[in-house]
Amino acid sequence: MPGFAHEALLTAQPSDSLSFVDLDSMKETARIAVTGKPVGIALSPDKATAYITAPDSKELIEVDAVSRKVTRRLFLGGGPVGIAAHPTRPEVYVADWYTHKIIIVDTVTFKTIGDVKVGDSPSGLAVTPDGTLLLSADRDSDAVSIVDVASRKVLASVPVGKRPFGITIDAKGVRAYTANVKSDDATVIDIAARKVVGSVKTGRRPYAVALAGGRGFVTDQYGGTVTVFDLGTLAVIKRIDTCDHAEGIEADKDEKNVYVSCWGENALLRIDPDKMVVTGKAAVADGPRAFGKFLR
Repeated sequence: MPGFAHEALLTAQPSDSLSFVDLDSMKETARIAVTGKPVGIALSPDKATAYITAPDSKELIEVDAVSRKVTRRLFLGGGPVGIAAHPTRPEVYVADWYTHKIIIVDTVTFKTIGDVKVGDSPSGLAVTPDGTLLLSADRDSDAVSIVDVASRKVLASVPVGKRPFGITIDAKGVRAYTANVKSDDATVIDIAARKVVGSVKTGRRPYAVALAGGRGFVTDQYGGTVTVFDLGTLAVIKRIDTCDHAEGIEADKDEKNVYVSCWGENALLRIDPDKMVVTGKAAVADGPRAFGKFLR
């Protein structure tokens, strides 16, 4: 599939840009202007198109990841932050921080086609692999909304830790993991049962979670670390020294590497999930956040 290029696309908020990093050489290969202070990112199912939230300009921005050009911009209003793409439908979902709803955008027409009211200040979004459910980390409600994609209705609100921000769903669509900024922990949710089944103590101000090789990896913004825990026992295995303000994090499709954006050091780090060590570093644009799915 031509969309897969083994690269990372990093939204860089203060520098109004998007960095492209070759993951084999761990070098930035391109940088394009994306105005509006970009934060969130999601990729189309074929990985050829990136969808980016710009909270300052209140827009959703479409980028052709192959030609590396901005192709369309859609004014949404409010405060778009988190974003997720549906695995099969031509839809993306945008969390509006200020109006407490999820905006649904048709990626063919590039127009809004609906919205769903959720908890206060929705942040991270994730869609189950089968495309039936959308989960929203409602930061100021200390909860996760579970939304039925077909009916556009909230099925449940699950209380989690304090101030959940990033949310990740496992490959089987069984469990979801939130990074809770205020309580310094990660909450584990059984999606079908709609209940919490455990929590993990993290470093200071966790931002997001990645899953690889039977382990969870949580970026600790204020700790300068990534907390690693066992997905079965939920026991903390290690805290890896990483960088100043580690934020966006994602494992590649083979779970061979985990990649971390470093807001405070303008870098992308590569971590070996088995050895739990940093194995590479790439310099990128100022203030990379990469909040969402940023690997292709």
